[in-house]
Amino acid sequence: MTKPIIALVTDCDDTVAGDTTTKFLSHRGIDTAKFWGTEVKELLARGWDPSLAYLKRLIANVGKGKPLGEVTNQVLRDFGASLEDSLYPGVATLRADLQSIAAEIYPEITVEFYVISGGMKLVVENIPSLKATCNAVYGCEFEQDPTTGLICDLMRCVTFTEKTRYIFEINKGISPNNMNPYAVNTDQPENERRVPFKNMIYVGDGLTDIPSFSLVKARGGVSFGVFNPGQEASAQRALVEFLSTDRVASMHSPKYGKTDDLGALIRAAVTRMAKRIKAERTGVTDTGAVRLTPAD
Repeated sequence: MTKPIIALVTDCDDTVAGDTTTKFLSHRGIDTAKFWGTEVKELLARGWDPSLAYLKRLIANVGKGKPLGEVTNQVLRDFGASLEDSLYPGVATLRADLQSIAAEIYPEITVEFYVISGGMKLVVENIPSLKATCNAVYGCEFEQDPTTGLICDLMRCVTFTEKTRYIFEINKGISPNNMNPYAVNTDQPENERRVPFKNMIYVGDGLTDIPSFSLVKARGGVSFGVFNPGQEASAQRALVEFLSTDRVASMHSPKYGKTDDLGALIRAAVTRMAKRIKAERTGVTDTGAVRLTPAD
């Protein structure tokens, strides 16, 4: 019998860290208000997919004498390594805490941590604490020009429903290094899948996370939403798009410590999952109840 796995799967920007793409653009001297509000917006008005639109404009600004200058994949790695302070409270120690909770209930359990981002993979995966604790990061990737070494073409773009592709890859146990993009479509019985959906927790903040919220929740996992309580538009979106449509269990500010609302609820979800797994594996049932929503 394979060892049981609980997977925490999150978005990155505005979920576990500040907006890494905007930070990179600003760091390289780009007027980010113009980039997002004019350059990208013009492409959206012409029918471009949002992820492809920002990536097209980003690549167009790369090159000697251009606004972003000479950007290589190594430049992206190095920038990611500088972003530890962009992580939200409690993220750096979250996986270790969850592993400790699960192992205390049933030592056979492993807790894994995945980030699926519409941002740039090499930036996100090189944030030190994410590099140390994530099993894998999925994100947008670039090809480099063999002559100049500069990023020049898009290799991978993570859009709304692409996020669900990677959730299925996690579910089926497909390696992040698998070079076959069609492997995820291989039929696999539910009882043979490496990480059952009922052992998954998904956390995200935006409209791009809606398919992932719905997928995980509909198949027995738990979804939590993140919003900025200091921004009226963020609060309104949380109510209209997420809570009123029952896509998430609850919405919270992005704080992951033991005594923070979201951090406490994620820990409660892992506790409940671990107790269920123990009961399934040993027949020993823990009757203690665990709430997944704040008390009234």
